[in-house]
Amino acid sequence: MKYLLVLLVACGGSQKKPPPPNDIDHRPDGVASDTRTPIQKRRDAACDALGPKLVQCSVDDAKRDLAAGKITQKQFDDDTAPKWRNGLKADWDKKCKVDMSSRQVRVLEVCFREEQECAPLVDCLRHIDDNVGK
Repeated sequence: MKYLLVLLVACGGSQKKPPPPNDIDHRPDGVASDTRTPIQKRRDAACDALGPKLVQCSVDDAKRDLAAGKITQKQFDDDTAPKWRNGLKADWDKKCKVDMSSRQVRVLEVCFREEQECAPLVDCLRHIDDNVGK
């Protein structure tokens, strides 16, 4: 009996079922809801996927320049340091996460999915502004 009393006190009696997580009126304090539109979510996902890939392309370019003697080892080290990579990624996010049409978002998605090499990827991304404003 003493154990039953301990269990009842520890459990606090009957518990209410928590509200569904998407019920905005019953969301716990401090839990923000995502207010982005579906196209903004797609754009952000595509930008997030492309960012690291494009940074790696820049590193690969720097490796080629180093191997060709176009830059020094110090310049290579400076140009590929984590601080530089993070800055490049932040700059990409700032330029990429802007208002876009669904066609422009689709260009981001298709380029990421279809182009594995850097040069074709960059060429593909150049089509993002085709037919904009027409």
